[in-house]
Amino acid sequence: MSRPDRALAATAAALAACTAIVAGALLEGYSHLWHPLALPGAIGVPRAGGYNLLLFGLPGLLLAVLAWRLRARLPGTGLAPRLGAAMLLCSALAWAAQGALPLDPADLDAAASRLHASAWMLWWISFVAGATLVAGGVRALRAATVAAWLLVPGLAVLAPELLGAGASQRLAFAAWFGWMWRAAGPLHP
Repeated sequence: MSRPDRALAATAAALAACTAIVAGALLEGYSHLWHPLALPGAIGVPRAGGYNLLLFGLPGLLLAVLAWRLRARLPGTGLAPRLGAAMLLCSALAWAAQGALPLDPADLDAAASRLHASAWMLWWISFVAGATLVAGGVRALRAATVAAWLLVPGLAVLAPELLGAGASQRLAFAAWFGWMWRAAGPLHP
């Protein structure tokens, strides 16, 4: 059962990474180190719809399927890990929602930008809560969860001041995709 799940996680990560790389190359003046990952999908940017679909929408839906399947693979681990899997589903859907709610670069305080930021915040908060609850019942995920717990909120919230928005967001997203890939493997309650 873990092989198809790992393929879901790897496909989602590869799709998001390739989309970011290609879109970044097509957008003049764009820097992966400094610019937010959502900028090529912002309102008014050429090809934004396709970018949002391939970076946020499809990978988010693939990881939502993975979270749903993970919940089914957790019988006998108690209620907390299964609630954690539901939180991981929320995290994946929040990732997908970022594509449906693009930034408005002309007005970062506009409703569109606030909705995008809310989906981004829901993404990382529900991931940290979900991963923590799942790891409470699955010994094999505890080390990966501690690493992700330290990396994702730190990179998503604190590191933009130190590393810039681009680098810190990409590292946080890589930690999230990596944790989901690890969770798709064999589980040992």
